[in-house]
Amino acid sequence: MPTDLTRRSFAALAASALVAATLARPAAALTVDQAKALVDTVTGEINKVINSGASSEAMYAAFQDIFTRYADVNYIALSALGPAGRTATPAQKAAFTKAFSRYLAVKYGKRFREFVGGQIEVTGAKPVKTFFEVQSVAKLQGQAPFDVRFQVFEKDGKQRFFNIVIEGVNMLSSERAEIGALLDKNGGNIDAMIAQLKG
Repeated sequence: MPTDLTRRSFAALAASALVAATLARPAAALTVDQAKALVDTVTGEINKVINSGASSEAMYAAFQDIFTRYADVNYIALSALGPAGRTATPAQKAAFTKAFSRYLAVKYGKRFREFVGGQIEVTGAKPVKTFFEVQSVAKLQGQAPFDVRFQVFEKDGKQRFFNIVIEGVNMLSSERAEIGALLDKNGGNIDAMIAQLKG
């Protein structure tokens, strides 16, 4: 038990250090207005999908396309993979990123499907350390509005969101825990974890 706890503590610390190191880079020329404009576009496309009347499968494909175009999927995937990313081969990282992108689209697509008949409205943006947080509110029919926040940075000259916080639930943190648990379940075997992630 102590050995397992030590390994888990080290893994969590290493993953946190990886995220901190990436976010420690300058925010370049990104401005609050640019961050807000990006999320305005993203939420506009999400609103269009959730109210399109499309099938679940078509919606998940649309959400995956949105993630691919506007999120830093590679960064999110590497963060979720955590310390295992250091020993993963380039082929394993590519396979994991592809499977993770689909998994993420379905998981969050199911959550966004709850918004059918409603909309997500951007309400503001502010700098937070070396990135920007764009606040929005999800307005659903028959339910109280709730908070959705997109965290945005600029990398390689492109603005991308790298995290979503829905009602206080942090995507990066929760996915790191989910993938870590899946790796543990598969005895640390990355290929087996990827196969299970694909379903």
